Amino acid sequence: MAYTISHSRRLRSTPFTRGVEAAGVTSYTVYNRMLLPTVFESVEFDYRHLKQHVQVWDVSVERQIELNGPDASRLMQMLTPRDLSKMRSDQCFYVPITDEDGKMLNDPVAIKHDDTRWWVSIADSDLLLWIKGVAVGKGLDVRVFEPDVSPLAVQGPKADDLMETVFGAEVRDIRFFRYKRLAFGDTSFIVARSGYSKQGGFEIYVEGSERGMPLWDALFAAGKDLNVRPGCPNLIERIEGGLLSYGNDMTMDNSPLECGLGKFCKPTEGNDHIGHQAMARELAKGLARQIRAISIPGEPLVPARAAWPLMHDGVRVGQVTSAAWSPDFTTNVAIGMVDAGHWEDGTELTVQTPEGERKALVREKFWI
Repeated sequence: MAYTISHSRRLRSTPFTRGVEAAGVTSYTVYNRMLLPTVFESVEFDYRHLKQHVQVWDVSVERQIELNGPDASRLMQMLTPRDLSKMRSDQCFYVPITDEDGKMLNDPVAIKHDDTRWWVSIADSDLLLWIKGVAVGKGLDVRVFEPDVSPLAVQGPKADDLMETVFGAEVRDIRFFRYKRLAFGDTSFIVARSGYSKQGGFEIYVEGSERGMPLWDALFAAGKDLNVRPGCPNLIERIEGGLLSYGNDMTMDNSPLECGLGKFCKPTEGNDHIGHQAMARELAKGLARQIRAISIPGEPLVPARAAWPLMHDGVRVGQVTSAAWSPDFTTNVAIGMVDAGHWEDGTELTVQTPEGERKALVREKFWI
């Protein structure tokens, strides 16, 4: 049965929606109360094209929260367990955001303009309200608001070629998780080497909704010889690469340590990061569960719409949170949260899927 989404002011379009719909989007999801494309041709067709060519993604749903004022850097450090003290003004950092109990509220990318101005490029949650609350509660001298900034991603092995055509050769000099401000027409955009795929590429932070379609059209005009197509975060490719989805693979019930993000959780001594003490207690006690890659052999399974229980000798020891058939690895690839004692590489479990019980193998590493 086919369904439609009823539009209202609560469900915002993006600066690129006209281009996305003209390009033949076939499926959307709702993310930060906006439309996020999920399929164009088919999940498998889009997956294959992403790995071979170049795609332009409307990821405006990655809303920006701006921290602006004398206390902006102090507030930013309070929000995350990651040490930001050595972060430069041309860097992007992946920053888990935690509450007072050390639990995940979001896993955005932080972009530092300077010590008094930051953008936080968020996943799907009402993080703006939390950051405003912290700023007001702590009496900080900082404005917290959503600017008119909409990211557009260019992803795939030909991304550098396409971006050079539009932004010039300087784009090739941008290092991973660094950015430059590059000219486009009579304006300029922040261009970062980042994105929600393992195929490489860029994210362009479009300031001003009215500039969205001119950039979209320029990229497609420049990419005709590169077989450019519209695309979107691809379920199969992101699972292969172990790219976690907030709200699916991790929620407010999980800590960054459980999500395998320990390398981003090393705050400096004496800072006032929210949740620092709770995370220290968790480390001292030891983890009860953690994210793992999971292979489910056999015939292709329908992608998971709800968590699938992971079992060992009739006892639940975790759950699969995302799963899809991988054409390249000829297995069902999955992400799961697995209890301690059952997460070692090669551990054999069973998973209860809507299509029956299947064998599940815990893997130490993701596929790509």
